[in-house]
Amino acid sequence: MRQLLLTLLVALLPLACIQAQAHTVSLEDSTPASLAGTSSPTPAAPPVYHTADEMPSFPGGAEAFQKFLRKELHYPDAALRSGISGRVFVRFIITAEGRIRDAEVVKGLGSGLDEEALRLVRIMPWWTPGRVSGQPVWMSYTMPIIFRALD
Repeated sequence: MRQLLLTLLVALLPLACIQAQAHTVSLEDSTPASLAGTSSPTPAAPPVYHTADEMPSFPGGAEAFQKFLRKELHYPDAALRSGISGRVFVRFIITAEGRIRDAEVVKGLGSGLDEEALRLVRIMPWWTPGRVSGQPVWMSYTMPIIFRALD
């Protein structure tokens, strides 16, 4: 029996690696029934989608997002002195509850603009989550934040 379980676990290891590379994890517990009582299973992360039937949205829509940016954006002094402007692309995950997590700069400008874009994403209110077949899902989202240095 022990040899059979070891063979089963070794056979399933490549499958687990493939699923991890695809950033999709099954919600089902893949622990064999004989081991279920010996260890507490860790909750599996839900799959992260890149497209959905209903895409996630900022609460209040695009107009509310622009208002949020006007109110909260602080142009870094170093970028102002250098006259740097442009787009910073930030990627993050929107959970099924609408929370923002794992924000990272995909393409930045430097001079403090990358840090400011991350700060803005991290203080955003919860979003309306994306939906697949009517169910809220985790979504990967990439957003440009535009910085314009006005003279």
